[in-house]
Amino acid sequence: MAVRIAVLGERSPAGDAPGDELFDAVRRGGGEIVAADKADGIVWVDPSDPGGLERAMKTSPARWVQLPFAGIEPFVSAGVIDEDHSWTCAKGIYGESCAEHALAFMLVAWHRMHEHIGATRWQPEHSSSTERRFHGQATVAIVGTGGIGGSLASMLEPFDAYVIGVNRSGRSLAGAQRTVVVAELSEVISDVDFVVLAAATTPETERLLDEAMLSRMKSDAWLINVARGALVDTDALVDALRRRVIGGAALDVTAPEPLPEGHPLWELDNCIITPHIANTWVMGLPALCGLVERNVAHFAAGEPLEATVDPELGY
Repeated sequence: MAVRIAVLGERSPAGDAPGDELFDAVRRGGGEIVAADKADGIVWVDPSDPGGLERAMKTSPARWVQLPFAGIEPFVSAGVIDEDHSWTCAKGIYGESCAEHALAFMLVAWHRMHEHIGATRWQPEHSSSTERRFHGQATVAIVGTGGIGGSLASMLEPFDAYVIGVNRSGRSLAGAQRTVVVAELSEVISDVDFVVLAAATTPETERLLDEAMLSRMKSDAWLINVARGALVDTDALVDALRRRVIGGAALDVTAPEPLPEGHPLWELDNCIITPHIANTWVMGLPALCGLVERNVAHFAAGEPLEATVDPELGY
C-alpha cells in the first residue's frame, strides 16, 4: 500500500493554496494524497503559520513532517517541533540561489555599483576612486557552512578568493583555505574584506554581529547577510554604518522584517537592502518538489530522510 501523505497549509509563500507541483511530487515518490486524519506524513507549505500545523498534527497520526524552508525558527519558537515526530526542512536546496545573491552583493559593493546606478550624470574619473577589483584580492569569511556556505565557497573558487569557513563544529569547508569555529570569528574578522552570514539562528548565533564584533571589522569591510536578520544587532549595525566603522552592509534579511518605512537603514548610502528575495518560492519550488519526492520514497522504504531537523538544536 502506498504511504499516505497530506499536503497542508492554507497559503504557500506565494500567497496561494498548495499547487499541483507538490501533489505530483508526492505521487512520484510513491505516496497517496490523503486528509490529515489519515496521513502517515505531512508536507506543510505555509512557513508563517506554525499554529495551523500544530492544529493539523492534533488530528493526524502522521509520524513525519516536511517543512518548506530551511529557516524553521517560527516553528521552534512556537514549540511545534517535538521529539515525537521525524522532522525535515528544506536546508540545502536553496543554497545556490542564496549564494548567487551573496556573490552579487560582494561584486556590487566593491565596484560601487549601488552608488553609480542612481546617478543622473556622468561622473568624472578620478585616480582616487574606491572601486576595487574582486578577483584575486578578496578575503571572505563565510559564517555557516551548510548549503549556502558550501555553494558560495564553490562559486568563489574561480575568483581566487581566500575563504575562511566559520561553523559550529570546525569541520573543514570544501573550497576554503581555513575553517574555524564560531568562537574564533572574533580572531579572524579583522583580516577579512567580507563577512557573509549564511547560518541558522540559534542561541549561539543570535546577534553574533554585535557592536563588539562589528568594531573588529576592517574599516572598508562589508557585512553580507543572506541568512537571518537575527544574526545581526540592527542598532549596532546602524551605528557602525553611520560612523563608517565598516565599509558597508548588504542585507537580504533584516530584524525587524519586513523593514519598516522610515527605518534608519533605508537612509544610509553604505547599506544595500533587498526584500528577502535571495531565494523566492518560485526559485525554490522545483528543488523542494525534488526533495519531497525523494523523502516520500525514503519514508515509504524506511530509509533515512534528507534535510533532517534536530529538535534539540532547532535546525
